[in-house]
This record gives sequence, structure tokens and C-alpha cells, in this order.
Amino acid sequence: MEKIKLEVIGITKSQSQTGAFAVILEDTAGKRQLPILIGYNEAQSIAIALERINPPRPLTHDLFKSFSVSFNITLVEVIITKLSENVFYSKLVCNNGAKNIEIDSRTSDAIALSLRFDCPIYAYKTVMEAAHDIDTDEDEKKDDEEELSIPKIKDSVDEEPVSEFEKLSLKELNDMLKEAISKEDYERASKIRDEIKKRK
Repeated sequence: MEKIKLEVIGITKSQSQTGAFAVILEDTAGKRQLPILIGYNEAQSIAIALERINPPRPLTHDLFKSFSVSFNITLVEVIITKLSENVFYSKLVCNNGAKNIEIDSRTSDAIALSLRFDCPIYAYKTVMEAAHDIDTDEDEKKDDEEELSIPKIKDSVDEEPVSEFEKLSLKELNDMLKEAISKEDYERASKIRDEIKKRK
């Protein structure tokens, strides 16, 4: 079955479900995007891997990697195999030094692990086509809503004001970053790191 290579380009708050997030994957060739709904914990784990943050204690996906590497098991690739009733299904293709073994996985876990093992993510072409059909239906619904002038529900999550970080020096920001990581407040750590990156 034909596979399409994807890469993680970011995480955003879900527009359809309050308190949920979407990890955005992009087709490296055709630039089609594949948004996948994930929970807060999975979003945090993926964000930590994307930001290259080293937590003081291993998170579940870090522990899984350490365990695997200790027994000479590597993650070769992740494949998103199916889309059924708006749920994505995935497999981890692992190698124990002798053969490849496929393991069923939640897609959010598979993505979090792929970033830690630095292995490729693929989706079957049929999955991309099915996801595109859903996106088209959603776009039509949005158009209908706009025609009917249905008010949009605002995101209930308050953003931390950027001004809090703008007033601080780089040294203060780096100290705050260390403190946030030590307290395992990775969402705050990610925001502080973004501010530091803007200054460089």
C-alpha cells in the first residue's frame, strides 16, 4: 500500500473541542496537512520533544524510549494505517536486531515516540484521502455557519500575557526556564523558550 511521508509542523488548540489540541502533520511532497486531535498530556509530550526540552524526570514516552534502547529495540517508522469514525489508527514498526515487529499504537503516542527516536512518520494514501474528505465536509459546514451568521464560540483558555516576558532580561528568562522545567511546568517552559528564541 502506498505510503506518504509526513512531518510534524506544530501543535494548536482544537477549534472543535474545548480543552483538546491538534497536532498538525504535513505531507512533505504535496504540502497537504493532516490535523489529529490529541489530549493535553499527549500535546505536552509532543511539544517537549519538538522544543528539545530535557525534563528532570523521564515522562512516559521518554521512559519507553530508554526501556527500548536498553534492550536494543529501535523504532524504525510510524505508520498511520486507518481512519475510522474520525479516529486515526497507527502502528509502530520496531526492530529488535533480527526482524521488524509491528505494534498497534494510539497515533498521539506514535508521534511522540517518533520524535524521540527521530524516525519517519508515514500515512497510507487511503488515510490522507479519507481525512481530506472529512476536511471538505467541515469546510462546507463552516461556510453554512457563516451564511447563517452563527456566532463563533471563543476559546475559554486564557493566554498568558506576552508582556510578562517582554519586560525581562535574557538572564531572567533563562532562570525562569530552569525553574519551570524543575517544577515540570512544560507548557510555561515552552512559552518562555519561545520568547528567548524571539530575542536571538
